[in-house]
This record gives sequence, C-alpha cells and structure tokens, in this order.
Amino acid sequence: MMNLSTPLSDDIEQLVHRIIGCCIDVHRAMGPGLLERIYQRAVAIEFTEAGIPFELEKRYEVMYRGRLLCDQRVDFVVANAVLLEIKAQDRILPVHHSQILSYLRISRLKVGLLINFNVSVLPNGLKRFVLT
Repeated sequence: MMNLSTPLSDDIEQLVHRIIGCCIDVHRAMGPGLLERIYQRAVAIEFTEAGIPFELEKRYEVMYRGRLLCDQRVDFVVANAVLLEIKAQDRILPVHHSQILSYLRISRLKVGLLINFNVSVLPNGLKRFVLT
C-alpha cells in the first residue's frame, strides 16, 4: 500500500480502509449487475458483522437562506465520520461526483466514498472525496 499524505487522521484513514474492505467483500460475493438497494443491504450486513457503527439512509436538512427546503437522505454515514454513497450504474458521471460533494456539504462531513458496484473489479468503481 502506498503511503500518501492525507489531511485525515489515522483513525479516519483506518475506517475508510475498513469500509472499502467490507464493500470489496460484498462485491466478491455478489458480483456486478444487481440493484443499488441490494448492495446497500449487503453492505449493512457486512458493517454489522465487522462491528462498524453506521446509520442507513440518514436524513439531513437542506436549508436555503435560513429556510428548510426538505430532507435529503444519504445511503450511509459510517461512525459519524464517513459518508458512503452506493451506486450500481454502467458508469459514474460527473453529476454523481457533484451529488456526493453536495451531500458532504449538507452533512458537514469531511470524507466521502462513492462506490459503484456495477464494475468487474470494485477498486475500478471507487472514488474518494475529501473536503478540506
């Protein structure tokens, strides 16, 4: 593994590594081609088995000029520190990148993972985002 400079603490980096490991385990077992909801449920089982705390479909208020517009659900918030968005798409588009950046802003979290399970090898479907 490469040792890259990161603005995240060692604990958060370790958590990110564990999250990715759980997702790889799900992908190895199930492969590509299923619905996002199926992968989401399998990842929740994997997190539970690994003892990783998470909130599924956590809701955040979306505000504009001090007024509540609506609630926005995100797929996972892991250990109150990492946002995880699950996809099962043919390809990840720039709008998906914008989506996770918006989710990070409304959640006030610093790190997010966008994972597309509809790939032959999961690391090819992984994108990490860090707000500084």
